[in-house]
Formats: sequence, structure tokens, C-alpha cells
Amino acid sequence: MSELAGRRALVTGAAGGIGRACAIRLAAAGATVVAADRDATALKELTSEIEVEPVVVDLADLDAVDRLDLAVDIVVNNAGLQHVAPIEDFPPERFSYLLRVMLEAPFRIVRKALPHMYAQGWGRIVNISSVHGLVASPYKSAYTSAKHGLEGLSKVIALEGAEHGVTSNCVNPAYANTPLVANQVDAQAKTLGITADKVVDEVMLGPAAVKRLIEPDEIAELVAYLCGDAASAITGSSLKIDGGWTAR
Repeated sequence: MSELAGRRALVTGAAGGIGRACAIRLAAAGATVVAADRDATALKELTSEIEVEPVVVDLADLDAVDRLDLAVDIVVNNAGLQHVAPIEDFPPERFSYLLRVMLEAPFRIVRKALPHMYAQGWGRIVNISSVHGLVASPYKSAYTSAKHGLEGLSKVIALEGAEHGVTSNCVNPAYANTPLVANQVDAQAKTLGITADKVVDEVMLGPAAVKRLIEPDEIAELVAYLCGDAASAITGSSLKIDGGWTAR
């Protein structure tokens, strides 16, 4: 496949999980992939598997974000993290950190990437949101706030970018088979006072019709579609890939 040949794509959080799957899929479609992540070791492992341009960066460092080379045609804002705690126990500095990584950094990335996209009359912004960009769950105030904000930002980009050939969409997975999800099972078990197995079966998969975690490759396939020419009329949308999690 070479639909994206000649396109340069930035993927954040590219060293693992959904970001890694997106980097691999976009490279397979012919794009030159800039793989950004704070984990230099995992990035090195990725470069041994596929040809990418590795960039080690902590998106919480907004000055470092502003120094990125953002002459790119595609942006996949994927990097994210989670913290599970009741609001009254939620550390304010941790709340701010999550919003910097998942909302402020995407804004700054897109802000610098748009002039290049506008100049060529083509661009794709894909924001990896979540079902928690559409609905809320207890104990995830920062993550839910960041993802709701990302949804709004994505829609504004869509409205401003349309006349320049730029689309902007959110992809909204439910719980995916990623380290991010695996790492929060024990945290939720402790917060909720239940076993790890019950967290997966009752909290993560309880509302879903399809009783399994979403695979990163499935999400990457949707991302690749949104980056192609066939999706040029899809913008300002939030596309759920949640096994029916939000259908109730």
C-alpha cells in the first residue's frame, strides 16, 4: 500500500500501545513517520523493526514541544497517561500534568503544523480520544477532562481547517489491550476495593457488548483510513471503536 507515499506523519506516544500500532500502519501505507515518545529505549526498539524518524520528547515540557519540527502532513495526537483517584485525593500537580500532555501539547503541535498543511492545501489531524471524551467515569477527573477538551479542540480545528483541505477527527476507543490499561487495573482495584479480575470483567468490560479489549491494530486501521483521501469529507467527527461500550 502506498496511499500515503510522500506524506510525513507525526505520531506521539509512538513507542508503545496504540501509538506504536499507528506508526507501523502509517509506515505500511507509505508515510514517512516521525515517532515521538519520551521512552528512548522503546523508540530504539521500534526503529529496529520499521523505518521511522525517532524523536525523544516529553510532551509535558511545552517548550520542548514548541521546538519540534512540525512540517508534517499528518498529526496523530496519541500520547496519554492515566491517574485514578477520587477528586478530593487527586493531586493538583498530577491533574495539571495530564492536561499538559493530553490537551495543551496537542494544541501546540497542531498550532505549529497547520501553516504547513494550509500552504499545501491538505492535512490530517487525528486525535486519539477515548470513550471518556464522550462520557465520564468516577475517579478519572483529569483524564476525562483532558479528553473532553481534546474533543472540543478537534472540532474547532475541523471548522477552521476545512477551507484549507485539513480534516480533524477524534477516534474514541474503549478499553484497549495496551500498557496504559494494564497499569490502571491494580489502581482501580485498590480504589474500588475489588479484585483485579473484577475490574476487567465488571468495570472495563461490563458496559461493553463485545466482551474483549480493543486491539491497537484495530484502532490503527481506523486512523489510517481517516488519513486517506477517501475520508476527505469526514471531519469534526468522533468515531467510536468501543465494542458497544457507549451504546447503552
